[in-house]
Amino acid sequence: MRPKEIFNIFSDRKIKKEKPKPKIIVDLREKNSLVASEMVDLGFEIEFKFLKVGDYLVNDVAIERKTVSDFISSMINRRLLRQLEELQQYKKRLLIIEGIYEQELYSDSEEKMGMHPNAIRGFLLSILLKYNVPVIYTKNSQDTAKFLAVLAKKTEKEQPLNASKKTLSKKERMQFILEGFPGIGPKTAKKLLQKFKTLKGIINAPLEELQKEVGKKAEVFKILDENY
Repeated sequence: MRPKEIFNIFSDRKIKKEKPKPKIIVDLREKNSLVASEMVDLGFEIEFKFLKVGDYLVNDVAIERKTVSDFISSMINRRLLRQLEELQQYKKRLLIIEGIYEQELYSDSEEKMGMHPNAIRGFLLSILLKYNVPVIYTKNSQDTAKFLAVLAKKTEKEQPLNASKKTLSKKERMQFILEGFPGIGPKTAKKLLQKFKTLKGIINAPLEELQKEVGKKAEVFKILDENY
């Protein structure tokens, strides 16, 4: 009688390959942030790159992260406006405001930053309605990392790294310079440029002439005559 063939249960055993860790691309300027270290602790692979736009790329989502104090200061110096415009290059984008349990967004803003709470509320509405950027509020860096972790677990896609800084037109550059003065918004900047034509014309104009156009806001230009 022919002996029975012994089946080797180990011959076809499949060795499970370890799944690669989900990857999150982080801007080099975020290298020392607690968020990056939290992501590593959560088991994610972090790749640091110089990102021209955003602080994090998770799947196909570009994310700008601001602490509460950074959010308010970047509102005042209008850096955030430029960043919001640059985020428009991505179909999916988010703004994370981090630390709302550690620092209140409204209560101390007027006293410490000279920013009225309603100005902050209005700016938040502009972010949502004008720039179409969803806003997420997180408790702290650990909470931010958990939000990123949920995003990273979705289907990974090739990240578009060719986004570039927006090039402003001549008129936009002139307006951007004027908006660097406290209290000078887009409407006031355009009004002054339409009246005096050039930045030099605005700077050399008598204070009385500027006041006729924009009232008390013109007083901010007194700094041009101050010594350093």
